[in-house]
Amino acid sequence: MPIRYLRQLGLAVLATVLLPGIASAEQSLRIGYQKSSTLLTLLKARGGLEDRLRAQGIRITWHEFPSGLPLLEALNLGNVDVSADVADTVPVFTQAAGARLTYFARETPSPKAQAILVPSDSPLRTLADLKGKRVAVTKAAGSHYLLIQALAKAGLTFKDITPAYLIPADGRAAFENHKVDAWVTWDPFVASAQRQQNARILADGEGLASYQRYYLASNDYAQAHPEVLQQVYLALRETGEWTQANPAAAARILGPLWGNLDSTTVLQANARRSYDVQPVKPENLEEQQRIADAFLHEGLLPKAVDARDVSVFVPSTP
Repeated sequence: MPIRYLRQLGLAVLATVLLPGIASAEQSLRIGYQKSSTLLTLLKARGGLEDRLRAQGIRITWHEFPSGLPLLEALNLGNVDVSADVADTVPVFTQAAGARLTYFARETPSPKAQAILVPSDSPLRTLADLKGKRVAVTKAAGSHYLLIQALAKAGLTFKDITPAYLIPADGRAAFENHKVDAWVTWDPFVASAQRQQNARILADGEGLASYQRYYLASNDYAQAHPEVLQQVYLALRETGEWTQANPAAAARILGPLWGNLDSTTVLQANARRSYDVQPVKPENLEEQQRIADAFLHEGLLPKAVDARDVSVFVPSTP
């Protein structure tokens, strides 16, 4: 099916005219996020987005989720309006459940920001060594796709391992207590495990999974409030640039919010993320289709998905 585009016609000029009129009755913007939603976490902590929208009579409420799949399920159910960044795999699973989604921004690839971890003294040295092993992974996360691709590179499939589907907190506990042989996760959990548990990286996403993160909105909200998505997009882009230019300051803010991680761990995690916010393009959805097809081939997706059967918001860029 064709991609449906929502465009901000002349918004760069019209925003100051349109927004005050919309503000005559206070609106609320419900944002769902995860701990790894760095840019929106920084916006929340620094108050930048609230400041940007308050003058237009828009009040933000924040709703935290343990991982991307329940976050997009809440978006599909109408419990939140906008989703913070989720891994490229998550929209595919949500589409399979019948969700109607609007992509409105992406972070360019960060393949090294997710990895397959093993204990430092593990005998596992190659991807082929995963055969017959118990591997913790979060269902539908970017790390789930990384595991599929890593197994394929080694000539294996999901049938050759015993997956343990665990959210990051439970995956960390299982890994720390040697209940699993390997753990596939993303930053800041990778950096934390490396520094606190002396975990060893068996493989990261380089050459296996590009790991783009996407920002989404419900179709209804995107169609009714494109001017708000424009403001969120601009705020994200500016915060990404600020994070790249001020890594130490960002780490000081994020550390306490990420479970009191020390600044060195946060810096290590953030160094592997691009934080480069860009519009979503047709070729990005081609990669989404490859992800969907890979999950379907492994029997991990309940039905085929047309990754183009979504709406894409096209922001006005500076």
